[in-house]
Amino acid sequence: MDSRLNAFLERADAVLARLEPLLPAPREAVDWNHCLAARWQREGRSGFLLPLEVSLDMRLSDLIGVDKQREQLARNTQQFLEGLPANHALLWGSRGTGKSSMVRALLAQHAKAGLRLIEIERDHLADLPRVVEQLIKLPQRFVLFCDDLSFEAGESDYRVLKSVLDGSLEQAPENVLLYATSNRRHLVPENQSDNENWKNIDGELHPNEAVEDKIALSDRFGLWLSFYPFNQKHFLDVVEHWIGELASKAGLQWQRDEALDILAVRWATGRGNRNGRCAYQFARYWVGLKLLERQP
Repeated sequence: MDSRLNAFLERADAVLARLEPLLPAPREAVDWNHCLAARWQREGRSGFLLPLEVSLDMRLSDLIGVDKQREQLARNTQQFLEGLPANHALLWGSRGTGKSSMVRALLAQHAKAGLRLIEIERDHLADLPRVVEQLIKLPQRFVLFCDDLSFEAGESDYRVLKSVLDGSLEQAPENVLLYATSNRRHLVPENQSDNENWKNIDGELHPNEAVEDKIALSDRFGLWLSFYPFNQKHFLDVVEHWIGELASKAGLQWQRDEALDILAVRWATGRGNRNGRCAYQFARYWVGLKLLERQP
């Protein structure tokens, strides 16, 4: 009996020796005293927090023309940092209008006060309970950030997400908030047929279960902030801001004039976008061009 047991143990050791190189290496816990941001990285059936190197050069004052949204999110974040009641936030609207930049600017402003950022992809939101579990007893305040949270018609994953949000956010520890961005207010597109299936109950119209599910997902966020497309004045004001910032760092003298405005508008028209991202790209192009012309 002993010889059989020894043989079995030897074979087991041999199998484990072969498997060991295939197993993931042990992960060190993130040192949140020095790490300001991380990304939840899926690994097999589990995952881990991957520390990120982040730039803190984006300021809230760099976000032009979105004063109301900036003030509301800044106030909500300040409440969160001070241990006061605060809401999960959904920033929705047009591309390139400053939604993601606003969240990252808040990290830059409040990192010294203990704010930390954890990026989590939409497809990994089912792991929220695992992420939250690692943060419960830590002294820092964590914003879980999901960029571009939306679903296409026909996708059913939103039902799983709604269930996870119900469990994870309703019972989230006081040091965890979720901020998400999306191009649409209702994260799941509504179909024409959805509007045709409302029920008449005692003379009142009620949406069917599918419609309620789609709307309910956005309702998990207590704070909704809307970001709208830029008009031409807004766009040119943002161009002026970024040229001023870049020119100042490079020691470039410049002055806004009609010719510059026309060039910026043509740049935006050629790209089919008139937003903050486009304004920043034009500013880099124009300042770089002027610096190149200045060289001997």
